[in-house]
Amino acid sequence: MKVLMLFLDGVGIGEGDAGRNPFLRADLPALRSLLSGNIPTRQLPALSNGKATLVALDATLGVDGLPQSGTGQTALFTGANAARMIGKHFGPYPYSTLRPLIAERNMFRQLQRLGHSAYFANAYPRQFFDYIRERQSRLTVTTLSCGYAAMPLHTFEDLQHGRAISADITNAGWARMGYDIASISPEEAGKRLVGLSREYDFVLFEYWRTDKAGHAQSMSEAVATLELFDRMLSGVLETLPVHDTLLLITSDHGNMEDLSIKVHTRNPVPAILYGRDHRRAAERLARTGDLTAVTPMITGFVSETLTTAQEI
Repeated sequence: MKVLMLFLDGVGIGEGDAGRNPFLRADLPALRSLLSGNIPTRQLPALSNGKATLVALDATLGVDGLPQSGTGQTALFTGANAARMIGKHFGPYPYSTLRPLIAERNMFRQLQRLGHSAYFANAYPRQFFDYIRERQSRLTVTTLSCGYAAMPLHTFEDLQHGRAISADITNAGWARMGYDIASISPEEAGKRLVGLSREYDFVLFEYWRTDKAGHAQSMSEAVATLELFDRMLSGVLETLPVHDTLLLITSDHGNMEDLSIKVHTRNPVPAILYGRDHRRAAERLARTGDLTAVTPMITGFVSETLTTAQEI
């Protein structure tokens, strides 16, 4: 059993109002193909068909205030209610007292202990490594998790050799920074992710441009960001081996779904599951119903299905 996770930063389930929800303005044929032509809204927060299942996950974690990336991503990638542990939502980087939790319980480490392989597909330019050498406190949950799991972050060379994906999907940002690299289509980026998922039990790709577009409150930027992602998703769907791979698309908190405000929202976030045993995976998420359900679902799901395959 393999899991490919596409993490969209700052994407909640918003109202069915095209005036403020870019999901209702964007052309998203790949996403709609999974959800019987629909888009997740507060009026349609759950759906299941023969292809995929959509469930809503609570991002507030029972804590007052607006959800933030530091605590939300810690909950998402460890299975622990980080906001409740520190008594507040905090971000964009994890609160210092959460670092031991991330070191011990991050999803990569949990999978490694169970004997499974994990891969973080994002590539980072030299400028990023120069920056974090001076500012170690400004590391996200995902980049911290890689360090604690002894998984080096991918570089320009990895991107060149097709072993990683640019955060902007097409490599366009790298060319603007002076790197000599050809752009790729979003569809090709999606196929590259599927290729990596054939080699590893768990592959993660992080797309932060959604959160950036939400804070910008620009409908045109938000629509373009979503349509780029949807084209990558089409490449994933075209090549994903659904007989042994589960695709999960989810987020850490709401933001982009409501461009009428600049800050995060308390909306639930979508968890869209497609492929192998998507209904059973969704049932596991729904039992807890919040961000803390994601890591135990993935670690338990991979282990149980592999055991079943070995028995057969």
